[in-house]
Amino acid sequence: MGTEKKGKWTWAGLLMGAGLLLSALLSLSMGEVRIPLSRLFEILSSPGSMEHDVLLYIRVPRVILGITVGGGLSLSGAILQGIYRNPLVEPYTLGISGGASLGVSLAIVLGLTSLGLLALPAAGFIGAFLTIFLVYFLSLKRGLLSVSRMLLIGVMVSFISSSLIMLLMSVSKVEDLHGIIFWMMGSLSEPDLRLVKGMTALSLLGLAVSLFFVSDLNALRLGETKARHLGMDTGRVTRLLFVLTSILTGACISVAGVIGFVGLVIPHAVRLWLGSDYRILLVGSFLLGSLFLTLCDIVARTIIAPIELPIGVITGIIGGVAFIFILSGAKKRSAFFR
Repeated sequence: MGTEKKGKWTWAGLLMGAGLLLSALLSLSMGEVRIPLSRLFEILSSPGSMEHDVLLYIRVPRVILGITVGGGLSLSGAILQGIYRNPLVEPYTLGISGGASLGVSLAIVLGLTSLGLLALPAAGFIGAFLTIFLVYFLSLKRGLLSVSRMLLIGVMVSFISSSLIMLLMSVSKVEDLHGIIFWMMGSLSEPDLRLVKGMTALSLLGLAVSLFFVSDLNALRLGETKARHLGMDTGRVTRLLFVLTSILTGACISVAGVIGFVGLVIPHAVRLWLGSDYRILLVGSFLLGSLFLTLCDIVARTIIAPIELPIGVITGIIGGVAFIFILSGAKKRSAFFR
């Protein structure tokens, strides 16, 4: 790796890390209860006040979720776009979000929310997990995994899940309808710290595991045939990465709901900025995704305070505009697979 490229990657990493730290501090400070940046650490170390409880039990878990969910979705998007060699693929393309949403919708309609705070996240993860297995086994052809077949089946499963959700919404009670819609728009407000800790561990573990596949992902940029000629077991690598990204995406959705555009836009932005080498693309996508979602959460909480907007609305608007800008500003469409 050239010294110039290494220096660029180092500075980019430091810039994204500094931006993430600043956005996290701003998120802790801003909100209905304003807390000066200069007093954050003083308040956190002095229990007993209202500001301390707001920081420790509401804002700190929210910031951690923003970092881990944003990073997890962006990481999954970068990996999936590399596997399928398709710039339009994102974590939700394979029907995982549809399966999770269907699971949560069923749980709300059947009244399972009375079982506790973990009922909806558990239902979402089960729905996502069942969708993963369905898409995987339907994609097998003569015992071999077909990447193009998996993509088409995932899209169809997503459409079927959306139709079933619409059916449930049309026959559900008003309060159940509100619950389904609110969950599907996404939120980083999670009162159960066990879920926050679990999501943090899973997201960081997913990043660490993905780094072992850097060489394989770089080889896949050349196409499956050339990757096999280089000695790569493309079927095994695709299966492992599919399972990794699916579990990571399912966990993100089950905890925070459906938050769109993060896994689609962020890998494109990093690719255009730093190139397609997965040595930097994976880490860069994780950091920039964390930064993006944390900033979107600040906007969602403050733009019409004290009313809080669903974060999925903000990421959809900002992500859509950013995606159009990125595509129109790219000099060469073929730069995606350079």
